[in-house]
Amino acid sequence: YNGAMSSSGGPFTSLVVSRPTEAITHVELNRPEKRNAMNRAFWSEMVDCFNQIADDPECRVVVVSGAGKIFTAGIDLMDMASDVLQPEGDDTARQSWNMRKIITKYQETFSVIEKCPKPVLVAVHGACVGGGVDLITACDIRLCTQDAWFQIKEVDIGLAADVGTLQRLPKVIGSRSLVNELALTARKLYADEAKSCGLVSRVFMDKEVMMAAAMEMAGEIACRSPVATQGTKINLIYSRDHSVAEGLDYMATWNMSMLQTQDVMKSAQAAMEKKSLKTVPFSKL
Repeated sequence: YNGAMSSSGGPFTSLVVSRPTEAITHVELNRPEKRNAMNRAFWSEMVDCFNQIADDPECRVVVVSGAGKIFTAGIDLMDMASDVLQPEGDDTARQSWNMRKIITKYQETFSVIEKCPKPVLVAVHGACVGGGVDLITACDIRLCTQDAWFQIKEVDIGLAADVGTLQRLPKVIGSRSLVNELALTARKLYADEAKSCGLVSRVFMDKEVMMAAAMEMAGEIACRSPVATQGTKINLIYSRDHSVAEGLDYMATWNMSMLQTQDVMKSAQAAMEKKSLKTVPFSKL
């Protein structure tokens, strides 16, 4: 899949982007020798990658996973320390201004996943630590292996998580008490509890079984109308952040144009003819 390029013009160094099928894009965190720790390249490449995916009319769904033994160990402290520990500036105001710029830039790394209209599945094996939790909470569907565990690590290194976990996790799992406990104690959350609290929707025996299931699920999404699936994602996120009345209003405005698609007739016709949606040629979006 040659479309994936970093903004510097070279290939990605922290990610591998591939195309298992025409409509599925697979984004793999790819620094296995460093436990997929999130280095400087990663923070900018994720933004380039998901902006490209958002604009790619072929792609209908994304699968994110990690190469090697674990999903991710989180932020690469060694690589990032200079950015965070010594912000530039002639006085406190200017240092703070620059620090804010750095933090908002890092927040964007995961917000792009949410802003990308294509549904994003994430498949977690082994450890998912710190920034890994920020990443997965920005995805639409979370799957994991039986040996997976999750840890909001930030308080252990003396900071409050600042790139999405504290904002998104309470919207993902129902128990505010559990969110607070995990964020304040940095304890590990194992697969069974992750499933029972709703952080993940399915748990699999091992990575191979999980990846096969993730690709199958991605295929189920990819064969449906992209007008329907992308409109669904956008409106789910809108309604999460707004009142029911505002969400309904946005939905009505959205569908007043989107219902005027050939995809509705095509889908209905397939249903009447008892054909699989996999046989329906929807236009690119």
